[in-house]
Amino acid sequence: MLRSFVVQYITSLAGTIVKIQNRGEKMSEEYVPTVVLGVIGADVHAIGNQILEHALEEVNIKAVNIGVMSSQQEFVEAAVETGADAIWVSSLYGHGEMDCRGLRDKCIEAGIGDILLYVGGNLVIGKKDWEETKEKFIKMGYDRAYPPGTRPQEAIDDLCQDLSLKKDKNDVICTTD
Repeated sequence: MLRSFVVQYITSLAGTIVKIQNRGEKMSEEYVPTVVLGVIGADVHAIGNQILEHALEEVNIKAVNIGVMSSQQEFVEAAVETGADAIWVSSLYGHGEMDCRGLRDKCIEAGIGDILLYVGGNLVIGKKDWEETKEKFIKMGYDRAYPPGTRPQEAIDDLCQDLSLKKDKNDVICTTD
């Protein structure tokens, strides 16, 4: 007897496979995660943000890129408007600690307090111990923090894992092979 499940394979930039499964009798519509991404504050570094956008789209994740010099409010508004599953914040000019503080609170105020928050880049000025920096951002309410040079696939893999843990009915399981 065949089990009832649907598997969609998506080839990523790194050549791995992302597998999204829906376990149940019927799949009424295809689940496509949505990520709002942008560069926060007065930062104008756009290339990494564009690379992330393309990496997400390559694995069938809807990327809503709000661009550079984005405020916390713009991230929150885009997430509310699109029903996003996650917000990915980039900062390369070293002021991420100032620019990112309070974003979780703004999400809570907007009714999306449980949204996944990821942050990455050169988040602080100077060379600091990464584990200390990461811990600062986790305490600020971010679910994940990434150092400069992190490959997009690492964050995508984490997103799949976090989304599968977050789904109430375990409808969507997202794993990598």
